[in-house]
Amino acid sequence: MNESGTEPKTEKTRTPVSSASNGSSGSTNVDTIIGRIVVDQGFATAEEVQLCFEQLRQKEEAKEKSLTAALIENEFITSRQAHRIRTEAEAQKSTQQIPGYKIKRKLGAGAMASVYLAKQLSLDRHVAIKVLPKKFSSNVQFIERFYKEGRAAAKLNHPNIVQAFDVGQAGEFHFFVMEYVDGKTVYDVIRKHSKFSEKEATDIILQIADALEHAHERGLVHRDVKPKNIMLTKDGVPKLADMGLARAMSDKEAAEAEKGRAFGTPYYISPEQIRGKMDIGPQADIYALGATFYHMVVGQVPYDGDDPTSVMHKHLKGEFVPPDHINPKLSAGVSEIIEMMMARERSHRYRTCKDLISDLTDVKEGRPPTIAHREMDLSGITSGIPIDPSLSDTASVPAITSNTTSVFNHPAFLSILIILIISLLGNLILFLVKLT
Repeated sequence: MNESGTEPKTEKTRTPVSSASNGSSGSTNVDTIIGRIVVDQGFATAEEVQLCFEQLRQKEEAKEKSLTAALIENEFITSRQAHRIRTEAEAQKSTQQIPGYKIKRKLGAGAMASVYLAKQLSLDRHVAIKVLPKKFSSNVQFIERFYKEGRAAAKLNHPNIVQAFDVGQAGEFHFFVMEYVDGKTVYDVIRKHSKFSEKEATDIILQIADALEHAHERGLVHRDVKPKNIMLTKDGVPKLADMGLARAMSDKEAAEAEKGRAFGTPYYISPEQIRGKMDIGPQADIYALGATFYHMVVGQVPYDGDDPTSVMHKHLKGEFVPPDHINPKLSAGVSEIIEMMMARERSHRYRTCKDLISDLTDVKEGRPPTIAHREMDLSGITSGIPIDPSLSDTASVPAITSNTTSVFNHPAFLSILIILIISLLGNLILFLVKLT
């Protein structure tokens, strides 16, 4: 189905699409790409595109016309489709300037970059190439962030993280080459099926937690964990993607520059990121992964609102509804884990992904989550009693003792008991005397 609401025409043949000789070489190059896109996407057959090229060659007035104009005149595509196709063709033209790669098709586009499927000619393998739009090519901030993503990803080598291959510049275009994941995102699955089963979600979160632990051990915090940034291969293997907001925990200069600004996605962002704290660490990723886990098993985000500001405010002050209150089929263990992952205070969350992995493994194997279950029990026992947040998970928790002496050992109680016994004995003796 195309944008006009009609079925694309079936491609009859795959004859080569040649370009018209009119206009500049740049225009001709774009027209050639447009012809290929139109055929590949089924808007017209190769013969119909060839017909348009012939018309451009034969008509004198066609020297200033483009292939898209001819396609519209012949009613092969609409004006709206022509605009979209030409935009994609211009983008593909830019990526064709990247040496060593052959562009296949566009995979998607975001606010900061477009992503293409390409073949790496030297190794004969498919890769994904992220290209910074031309409008950002002179923006130092965007370029620096783009290269920072590439450098951050290059430090990581984990089966559950999208691998980085190359980052560089070709002419005026900046590109980042990475592993191509042939699959879909966790967000795509939620949209289609509403939610994941507890078993599926737990297995995915367990693997992504391991990926985050790998990143944290290398001094990087992701800062944008969310369903759209978790890819699923056709074999169901989850892979953490998009290191665009990743930051070295030791980068004090960057932390100072970003102080007071919220970086992240509103539905999954941690309270400390919202407040613009400088010391953003692993627990920010744990919170975001918890919000993602919540979304996966409940089918809705933990906090919603009319705009990003209201959503972020709820992360700070809103009432948290435990996931098993919305989805009663969830086990108590999974709900406890999510609640601990999403605790507002960092001191109440898991300290590391290693601890989180331990609890997730417990639940996966049918046991209660050791750390979360213990913390939940303590929160009930010590309600109203402040707990020292500096206590580590391995430290012994002080026993809660009572300063009240047992009533049975109290001197006053013993005195009364002796008097009572003497009184009973006295009455018993008087009673016996009367009888005699």
